[in-house]
Amino acid sequence: MSTQVLLATSNPHKLDEVSAILGSIGIEVVGLDVLDVLPPEPVEDADTFEGNARLKAIGYARSTGRRCLADDSGLEVDALGGAPGIHSARYSGVGDCREERDAANNVKLLEAMREVAQGDRAARFVCCMCLADPDGTVVAESRGTFDGTIACTPRGGHGFGYDPLLILPEGITSAELSPDEKNRRSHRAVSTRLLVDQLSRPIE
Repeated sequence: MSTQVLLATSNPHKLDEVSAILGSIGIEVVGLDVLDVLPPEPVEDADTFEGNARLKAIGYARSTGRRCLADDSGLEVDALGGAPGIHSARYSGVGDCREERDAANNVKLLEAMREVAQGDRAARFVCCMCLADPDGTVVAESRGTFDGTIACTPRGGHGFGYDPLLILPEGITSAELSPDEKNRRSHRAVSTRLLVDQLSRPIE
């Protein structure tokens, strides 16, 4: 029987992506929806992706009594000093649902980058992951990136968030990748594979 890890998410796409990679080393990944009672969400008040992933993993691990894997992710833009960074999801401060927030965030980012030259538009998606035991011990941590540059106009109909604005080295945006291709190459996939590299044997 495979070992089970709780992934601190209710997002089925994130669950599928992480499960496919960790399943290869005998780890079954389940989401928050398996819990009979959902514990309070840990406060993510660190100033880095790494810190917030750690807070979430330790918080959920302690409150559920399960080994827990958590991530924190977002977009870093060099010309903006790393912004929107940990504030990526609510960068604009506008919107009541994800679609509205995504649209407003993209508008704000395009405006912030309006005067930035093409050669200075480097950016990347970042995903930091942390695996923690119920006693709060951190078992493994990783950081994955998905690098590119910021477009002048959005392109592509796949993905969500800033996907239409990140141009990859081959000249297409993240939103122009098929879902399967994006999941194979994404910052979350990279981070998960790096986490696996740290686990020399299946979790006991």
